[in-house]
Amino acid sequence: MAPGIERCMYCGDSLGTSIDHFEPLKEAPLRTFDWLNHLLACSMCNSNQKRDLFPRAADGTALLIDPSRDDPYDHLRLVLNTGRYRARDRRGEATIEVFGLNRGDLVMGRQHAVPRTEAMVMARRAALDAGDHRRAERLMNSLLHHPFIDVLYAMVRAAASPGAAKVMEPEVVPLLADPVFQGMMPGSRRS
Repeated sequence: MAPGIERCMYCGDSLGTSIDHFEPLKEAPLRTFDWLNHLLACSMCNSNQKRDLFPRAADGTALLIDPSRDDPYDHLRLVLNTGRYRARDRRGEATIEVFGLNRGDLVMGRQHAVPRTEAMVMARRAALDAGDHRRAERLMNSLLHHPFIDVLYAMVRAAASPGAAKVMEPEVVPLLADPVFQGMMPGSRRS
């Protein structure tokens, strides 16, 4: 239902402790038992931030990004050196605002996740180079299950951009071209 170890599908930090009706029941009572309307969320994102907010555009379309259907990076950009999200469009703006995606604890957590992720990517490569495939697999599994997996995803996307070495350790950039990381991208067979 959610990436990692039952992490919140909105902030990616806290453990999911509740089920959010993505489209609130007061607006869509017929979706009460619709499985696709149930998303794993932490209490901060669900009860303190979103509550029953569900902004819509003038034409009635939902403005919030549905992490089970949309690629958040079509609407959001994670700035790795600040840990803050920037909106690419109105849907990104609404999602940042409603879920408080740039609240202090999340920004700090993403900032700390960058060097941790870099270290694990480099350690994985070293394990592969040493022929220790068990350790490499354990490191990859850990990467995919730690909080703020959005940092890894943003790093993989940024690695293909000019200037990637300015926002992450230069030796990490070529390592992110590994097919296992590229398989995380939308449109790949593994995504």
